[in-house]
Amino acid sequence: MIGRVFIAAALMTGMSPIAHAALSPAEKTIGATVEAGYEPSVALLEKLVNQNSGSMNFAGVKAVADMLRPQFEALGFTVTWKPMVAAKRAGHLIAVHKGKAGATKMLLIGHLDTVFEPDSPFQTFRRDGDWASGPGVSDDKGGVATMLLALKAMQAAGTLKGANIEVVLTGDEEDAGDPVSVARADLIQAGKRADVALDFEGLSQENGRDMGSIARRSSNSWTLTATGKSGHSSGIFSAAAGDGAIYELARIITAFRKELPEPNLTFNVGLIGGGQSADVDKDGVRIASTGKTNIIAPIAVAKGDFRTLSEDQTRRVQGKMQQIVDNGHLNGTSAKIDFDLGYPSMAPTPGNRALLDRLNIINRDLGLPEMPALDPLKRGAGDIAFVAADTDGYVGLGLASSGDHSPAEKADLSTMKRQAKRAAILMSRLAGEKGRK
Repeated sequence: MIGRVFIAAALMTGMSPIAHAALSPAEKTIGATVEAGYEPSVALLEKLVNQNSGSMNFAGVKAVADMLRPQFEALGFTVTWKPMVAAKRAGHLIAVHKGKAGATKMLLIGHLDTVFEPDSPFQTFRRDGDWASGPGVSDDKGGVATMLLALKAMQAAGTLKGANIEVVLTGDEEDAGDPVSVARADLIQAGKRADVALDFEGLSQENGRDMGSIARRSSNSWTLTATGKSGHSSGIFSAAAGDGAIYELARIITAFRKELPEPNLTFNVGLIGGGQSADVDKDGVRIASTGKTNIIAPIAVAKGDFRTLSEDQTRRVQGKMQQIVDNGHLNGTSAKIDFDLGYPSMAPTPGNRALLDRLNIINRDLGLPEMPALDPLKRGAGDIAFVAADTDGYVGLGLASSGDHSPAEKADLSTMKRQAKRAAILMSRLAGEKGRK
């Protein structure tokens, strides 16, 4: 993959992968174009933010795609809208730029939707200098605006012409369609074609320092159902009455807490209910329970998630959870666990780390500080993980922000400049190299 290609090329030329190199004339043009394009890009971002595109607002997601179509077409991309009726979502915007045959194939990833539906009170872009608030101002409309600014800078510098780039902007990143195999089929296929994937979600920072993201953990859900015998509470724990469903559920959850912990794993119980009845609603976010203190509970349900750093870890943890559920049932009870494996993991591979090394060369060329690798426990799941098995990748070429997924969401607009420069120079350099696929 790209990381190995870069390292091999550096060795053949006698250079270290962290060697310093001056900016080329084209890269200087990129920098100047980004500076000049900053305010127009913020104006585009304002327009995008003021169009509601909550994941379930299908018309709003499509409206954002329609705003972006001419932006990509003006850069020479062929743009396609891919409806996702079968996955019960709006659809995806796919834009393809064909460059030099045999050159590196790049996949750029972002998304059109936000977590804020039309009934949210948080709907409007507001700016205060180099800071702005609004739904999706960072996640991920700020990332999409940064992507376009980088591509426009490449066009001005003449480096876009030979670049092989496929852009996939999903319309349901915040609430993936069902089945995921359908909702992410186009992205997965794009990943199989790509030599490298670049994700334009938000820039992570620690103590004001930009951080590089080369890994994302998975996001998987589970539903645990325990059953027992209903009866008078005076008989609890007897051979005839058994221990009841709630004690069986408690046994399993306690065992999870004691036996599952390992590095890079988190697991959570987010919802629980039990009694004479425990009915989970169609959205899986409410449990309606009935019962009395003198009735042994015949049913109990718990729902939660677990997050892992690799697919091997996912399989291992899933197997261990299943083993805990299956072994050691309390008297008169049974239990089952169902898994919903949602977002896969993106492990911190050598190829991903090599991309961060390349970005740090660019940082030095731009006079910017080096970016250390971010602890993957500090970043959530995302779309790039669906292509992580097929290509090297880097996450976080969008805007620095705070308060994402809440009405406090705000973005540091000034980070758009350095992020667009980093992305445009990286893509320009990759475009001049031979691809592997």
